[in-house]
Amino acid sequence: MPYMMAGYPDRDTGLAVAEAYVDAGADLIELGVPFSDPLADGPTIHAAATTALEAGATLATALEVCRAVGERVPVVFMAYANMVLAHGGSREFAEIAHAAGAAGAIVPDLPLDESGEVREDFAAAGLALVPLLAPTTPAERRRRICEAARGFVYVVSTVGTTGERTEIPAALTELVEATKADAATPVAVGFGIGTPEQAAQVGGIADGVIIGSRLVRAAGEGGSPEGAADAVASFLGETRDALAAGSIQ
Repeated sequence: MPYMMAGYPDRDTGLAVAEAYVDAGADLIELGVPFSDPLADGPTIHAAATTALEAGATLATALEVCRAVGERVPVVFMAYANMVLAHGGSREFAEIAHAAGAAGAIVPDLPLDESGEVREDFAAAGLALVPLLAPTTPAERRRRICEAARGFVYVVSTVGTTGERTEIPAALTELVEATKADAATPVAVGFGIGTPEQAAQVGGIADGVIIGSRLVRAAGEGGSPEGAADAVASFLGETRDALAAGSIQ
């Protein structure tokens, strides 16, 4: 489940990366909408958002990417609450996103206790509101998050923002198992997964593996739309091989 930043480092490269994800067999694309104050994102994705904004990227850029690939693979937006409000509120945002082919959206700064209306508006438009769950989430709150989840539950592997890490936390297995016991939807893990080996490790316990910063870095270093597409496709190919090998063991 690869992440990308819409319009990064420019419009053409963003579209090329999305196509490369589809061709590489992505099960779902998490599509970042450029935002000036992405509270959940670490340096790599934050810088990508800044670059995309400077290049003129807007929500329209993300919608264009979604329209290009949304019929071939599910697309879930990563968008902050202010962006939802700035585009007519949750009902209008959901209708716009769904019309472009989106399957869901993640709003990382939307608290559970304030998400009811948004979840209902999204559901009415055919859009799943995907919740995040952290290692610090208390058990009772975890159960409530899982009960409200649509699409899948996004488990954050470690405390902090997005970014590549040197190792996967040992406590992740217990967290994923507890979340699976509470959830009626699949459970995917993101944040900190930066190598094929780490992806295989997480894939052994979770239903989905989300990779962000490593792929964003590859897209930025590609040098051209073609170079970026080749770079992300190569990494995803290695990751698929590692996941396949892990499932056989």
